Amino acid sequence: MLNIGIDLGSRMSKIVILKNNKIFYSNVIDTGVNPRKTSEILLQKALYETSITKSEIVNIYSTGYGRNIVPFSDKRISEISCHARGANYFFPKARTIIDIGGQDSKIILVDEKGHVKDFVMNDRCAAGTGKFLEVTATTLETTIEELGRISQESTEKIDINSTCVVFAESEIIGLIAQGLEKPDIINAVHRSIAKRTKNLTAQLHWQIPIVFTGGVAKNTGMQTAISEIMGSEVIVPEDSFITGALGAAIFAKENLER
Repeated sequence: MLNIGIDLGSRMSKIVILKNNKIFYSNVIDTGVNPRKTSEILLQKALYETSITKSEIVNIYSTGYGRNIVPFSDKRISEISCHARGANYFFPKARTIIDIGGQDSKIILVDEKGHVKDFVMNDRCAAGTGKFLEVTATTLETTIEELGRISQESTEKIDINSTCVVFAESEIIGLIAQGLEKPDIINAVHRSIAKRTKNLTAQLHWQIPIVFTGGVAKNTGMQTAISEIMGSEVIVPEDSFITGALGAAIFAKENLER
């Protein structure tokens, strides 16, 4: 009995196949300019790489930015609920979830069953999202994947004060002109995003343990910055990308069991 969850994000898209309450298969690809087509590619790759047939699939649930345009979805679920349930699967004791994606960031409070108790979301400003990291990588002529490693070499704490990505990019260029080191600039960006994250959590009665999910959670520098700014170590799933898709697959399975 196979259940599938698809998380069609603004930057990356993910799929999880759940079998007997275990992750049977997962994959992550760029969303690109045609999210609908991307969802079809994700499913076809999954079927091909696992040698399963559509007749073996019971439910397909979709979530994320493009959940409403997945043509073969049996049901659409909010990404807030899906990230909560997915994080609970990995860490049942988690009470606060920080999810930072390409275009938004979310703080979710959950109970012991992974049910959402409260949440707050930033989807109006890119300065607290993965977009800021993309701009930083481009400006510093490196890659997003390298930001975490490079930031670990930082020896001086500096601040980026701009509250908008456009102005922050200009500020970064100014720091480069002043001769500041690349690791210190990247670390400043990480800390800036972490401070915005903490400002979001201040709107909620958050508790530990804290789980950090989303593509940005793969950045070790961001892990360090958020732990430091929050004053509490954050826990990161082995594959932080798939939390939302996993949650959607879990909802698909639970619906079958009702």
